[in-house]
Parts: sequence; structure tokens; C-alpha cells
Amino acid sequence: MKNLLLPVFISIILAGTILPQETTLPVPPKARKEMKELINNGHTRIDNYFWLNQRDNPEVIKYLEDENSYTETVIGHTRKFQEKLFDEIVGRIKQTDQSVPYFDNGYYYYSKYEKGKEYPFYCRKKGSLESPEEIMLDVNEMAGGYSYYAVGGLSVSPDNKLLAFGVDTLSRRIYNIYVKNLETGKIYSDLLENTSGSAAWGNDNKTFFYTVKDESLRPYKVLKHSLGEDAVADKEIFRESDETFYTFAYKTKSDKYIMITSQSTLSGEFRFLDADTPDGEFRIIQPRERDLEYNVDHYGDKFYIVTNYDAKNFRLMEAPVNNPSKENWKEIIPHRDDVLLEGIEIFKNFLVVDERKNGLTQLRIIKWNGSGEHYLDFGEAAYTAYISVNPEFDTEILRFEFSSLTTPNSTYDYNMSSREKILLKQDEVVGGYNPSEYYSERLYAVADDGVKVPISIVYKKSLKKDDGNPLLLYGYGSYGISTDASFSSVRLSLIDRGFIYAIAHVRGGSEMGRWWYEDGKLLKKKNTFTDFINCAEFLVKNNYTGTDKMFAAGGSAGGLLVGAVANMRPDLFKGVVAAVPFVDVVTTMLDSSIPLTTGEYDEWGNPNEKEYYDYMLSYSPYDNVEAKDYPAILVTTGLHDSQVQYWEPAKWVAKLRDMKTDNNPLLLSTLMTAGHGGASGRFERYRISSLQYAFMLYLLGIEE
Repeated sequence: MKNLLLPVFISIILAGTILPQETTLPVPPKARKEMKELINNGHTRIDNYFWLNQRDNPEVIKYLEDENSYTETVIGHTRKFQEKLFDEIVGRIKQTDQSVPYFDNGYYYYSKYEKGKEYPFYCRKKGSLESPEEIMLDVNEMAGGYSYYAVGGLSVSPDNKLLAFGVDTLSRRIYNIYVKNLETGKIYSDLLENTSGSAAWGNDNKTFFYTVKDESLRPYKVLKHSLGEDAVADKEIFRESDETFYTFAYKTKSDKYIMITSQSTLSGEFRFLDADTPDGEFRIIQPRERDLEYNVDHYGDKFYIVTNYDAKNFRLMEAPVNNPSKENWKEIIPHRDDVLLEGIEIFKNFLVVDERKNGLTQLRIIKWNGSGEHYLDFGEAAYTAYISVNPEFDTEILRFEFSSLTTPNSTYDYNMSSREKILLKQDEVVGGYNPSEYYSERLYAVADDGVKVPISIVYKKSLKKDDGNPLLLYGYGSYGISTDASFSSVRLSLIDRGFIYAIAHVRGGSEMGRWWYEDGKLLKKKNTFTDFINCAEFLVKNNYTGTDKMFAAGGSAGGLLVGAVANMRPDLFKGVVAAVPFVDVVTTMLDSSIPLTTGEYDEWGNPNEKEYYDYMLSYSPYDNVEAKDYPAILVTTGLHDSQVQYWEPAKWVAKLRDMKTDNNPLLLSTLMTAGHGGASGRFERYRISSLQYAFMLYLLGIEE
């Protein structure tokens, strides 16, 4: 399912600790073997650790706890160093902080944090920023007594009186939806369980639409709820019967329509309903077609549609609301071979287009009256910029965000008429940060087939580049998700200790356009891995680092990347950090009961078909573990992960322990109360960062 294996942990990834290789390591846990024959497409695999796929089995829990104890035994002597790293990371974060307020339907909305508290306050002020503050939700109070607590999907009713919100207390992205009266503070008895967490309000202020999940955690059914009624009576509005699709409901920026969308990796379908008549019937815009993707927004009597219809890099179309099928689509912005059209934002007098060219994002401002257009100038070689929260329709102000490898995230208001740009907030790095002390570059490695692969790097200017410095190479490369060059104060703990931080913009993302994605998926997936290897070789050849000082890191689908690379070229890296790694590709993709599987066939292929089975089998990290030397490896996971089940990394580590021939440390750390995104608190999530950083630094003999 596109976007659900998102690198949500990117900002916190990396760390660990290990004894020097000449030191004798304690005896690690050894998972027992229980032979399991897996027969598919006339081929038999033997999986000795299949039994670990039992979350409620006490023996499985004990094994995971034994691995945690082993990790603590191996790296316990660095506990003070980890605490120092944690204090550094957290110490750079402004504890008492507030987001930039945005205006919507008569109120300014914002979130804030208070010193020493892990969770946000969600707040608003009526009419003016000078008005009294209303605290809609104090998540710190709500989270009391829970080991994990996440709030999402906040949605205020059109009359501003009611707040619908979702709560996940298990870290499996299964939310219960509650409704709060913002005038009285009362939480209604309405309780909607097993949902995606968000609600789309009808304009009657009592009806909303929401999505529930099936046993595989696929959002598959849209229901309509009326405030005060028992959820049992909620009417099913739409059911997505195709297991390769997921569905959800949302409201257009114009507040005119409720939309229901069904999406798969390669196609989509939208239905719409006038929000003034929530008991009416939804109408379809364009029936789904294989390989036809489109997204919809509304303005006036037209829908505006970003689509790949006869346009690999997408184009913009308009269609009349009264007859919006594909036959009536009219082109507004044509397809371009060198520009990927990623999205739009509609205002009364302006259209803002989010584009990508040469691997970089661009924001294009177009006047509806045809009197002119222009691009924003960001002035840096490698950066990311994106459209922020813009709920207002009748305004000349565009809110956008900007960041680079050396520039902290910055929130701007841009006047699209006068072209005046106002910096509203730049994230503060507590303790001082001088961007002039750091340098970023955009490099290009040459892939095996001659394609140029971008690399973004950052390091301190005082670094002597030819000294074979330690380097962390990060990669993702799946789902068409682009890994942009953005700032992280967390990684300063590495950079300030002499590390170079590098991003390999490998195929499988969309950095260089849609073809970049298509060249790194399905039967071309290995390009993702070989691109990463080519980037690593380039960095060694050009003296940025050496194989004795280079580390590879990735999470989720990026964990698949570094897992495959560890099998293919273990000699290139000193160590590997794999966070919630998707490493048991074949077994997972054959099990339709596992969350995400059926919706992922268009990304990885359907292994029930022999061609895809054989190809997946040729790169799946778990299936390709061999009796050979591997670099030091740290693997992290969460027991309740709904995106990559904990048993994938657990099985991978067990098999590596049994087969690898080196004495390098191999560690598995499992958060027993968390899922794919790690701990829920604002600061506690960085415990894993300090662990991962300590892992790399101690391997290099750096302990302070």
C-alpha cells in the first residue's frame, strides 16, 4: 500500500554500541530450529525460524527479551555514552515550543509543547491571536497510564463546536475515534473502533464519514456516523472488495464535497457527495482502470485532476462537476519529460503547483486569469520545499516549508502577488548552531547501466575530505517516495564528531521523475540495491571515506535495501543499521493476511506468479543469508509493528547468527511496547537514536 511503509523513523534512525572486534563477545541467544517446508511455484524453501511468527507465544517473547538482554550486555558499558548522546540530541530541541498558527473558518489553530512534557497540546484562538487560548486536547493528560499513546486525525466540525479525533494506544495504527464538545469539554459516548483515525464532517455538523480496517489492517470500508447514535447502527457507504486497494474519506478544501477514494499502487478511483446533503448518494468521477492514477481537488464548478493519463510524469486536467468522467477531462498543464508534477494547491486567484526537476522540488505560482506565472527561488543546491497547511481559499498568501542539509526547517508566508517572502519561524537548535560551519554538496555516482545517481552530502567545513572520514550512507528507494535533502539536528551528534552524512537518491524513489520510480520496482528492483552500492563505491573512490569507516542505514523498505546490500557487498561497510527492516520479502508477500501484502503486489510483484517469485527470491535478504563474513549489524524493531512484522527482523538475526562466519557484533533491539514508528513520546523516541549512534561511534573507538 503506497506510503504506508513510509520512512517515518528517518529523523530518529541510527545508533548502537559494540565491543571492539578483538574483545570476546558474550554468547548470544540462539533461536531453536524448527524446520518448516514452504512450497510455492514448484520450489521448496526451508525456513527454520518460521515459528517466531507467534506474537502471543511465551517462547517467542522470551527469545526477543533474551536478544534485548544480549544487546544490553554487549553495549551496557557504553550506557553513559548513550545517555550523553541522548542528552545532546534532546538538548538541541526547544522544549517549550509552538507551531506557527494557521487560520481556518474563524480560528487560529496551533500545537505547542511545554518543558518536560512528552506530548503536545492542541490549541486554538478565535478570530485573533490576541484572543484567549482554548486547549482542545492536552495529550499529556490523556496519555497518563499508557506506555504508548498517539493522537491523530483531528477534525473540527463546520460550526467549530465539535472535534473528532483518533487515538492509538497499541502502536498498530488502529485508532478509536472520539468526539469532543469544544464548548463544554464533554467527550461524547460515541466510540468508533478499529478505524483509520480520521473523520470527514458533513455540513450538518452531526454527520461524518470514517474508514474501518479489516483483519489485515487494510482500510476497506467507509461508514457514516450520526452524532449520538450507537456505532452499531452506522451505515456502510462503501466497501472496497479488491484486496489490492485501500479506501478513505476526506473533505475538499472548498468544504463543498465529501470524497471517497480507493487507491492501489498503480490506480485510483474517486467518489463525491455534496457535503450539504450527507444522506445523499455518492457519484463516481472516473471508474478505476489499470495503471490510471489520479487525484482530485475542487474549485467552483470544476474538479482539478492530477493524473498520469497518457502522462508518465503526470499532468493537470479539469473536468466539469456535473460530468467529470475521463472523456470530459481538459488539459491545463501538459506532461513534461523532465518535470514530475507532484501536486497542487488551489486558491481563489492562484494555482500553486508542486513540481520536481533534476531531483529538486519547485513551487510554481500561476494566476488563474492567465496574467503570469513564476517560480520561487530557494537559493541552495540541495534542499526540500513543500506546500504547508493552507486551509484559506480567498487569500494571496501561500504557506510553505523549506529546509536543506544545513538550514533548519523554516516556515514562510509568501505573497503570491507582491512576491514578498516572510520567515515566520525557523526551528531553533538550542545551544547554538552556525550553518556557515557546515557544507553540503550534490554529487553523482554512475550506476552499472550508466545512469547518474544523485548523492547529497553534508559535513563540517573543518573536515579534511581526503582523510578517509567516517561516513553514514542512508537510502530508501521504494514506493516512489523521494528522500529529500532536509535538516536534522539529531545527526549533528555524528557530524560534529567527524562524520559525513550522505543520502543516496537511488532508483525506486521519484527524485528524477516517474521513470526513476519505475526503474526501481517489480522486476527492476535490484537497481535500488546496485545504485546504493555504486554510491558507496563512488564515495570510497573519491576519498570521502573508506570501507573501514563507512556505515549503511535504512529503515522499513530501506531496511530491505541495506539488508540486500549486506548480502551483496558486505565488504563495503564497517557496519549496517537496519530499522524495522522489510527483509523476509517472499514469505510476507505470500501471506495475504499480513497488513499491506495484497496492496503491495504492484510494488514488489505477486510471488504467486513464478516470474515474480523467482525474482524476489533472488534478492530477499532473509533468503539470501550465506555462510560468509558480514559487517557489524544493529537491527531494531517493535513488537506491535503493523507495517513490518517484528518476526521479519527477528528471523533475519536468528539466521545470520547461525550462518555468518565473522566475529562482528550482531544485535537485535525490540521495543516491546511500540510499533513501526517507535516510542510515542516527543523525546523518548530518541533513545533508539542514541543506541544507534553509539553503535557506530564505538565501532570506531569514539566514546565521547
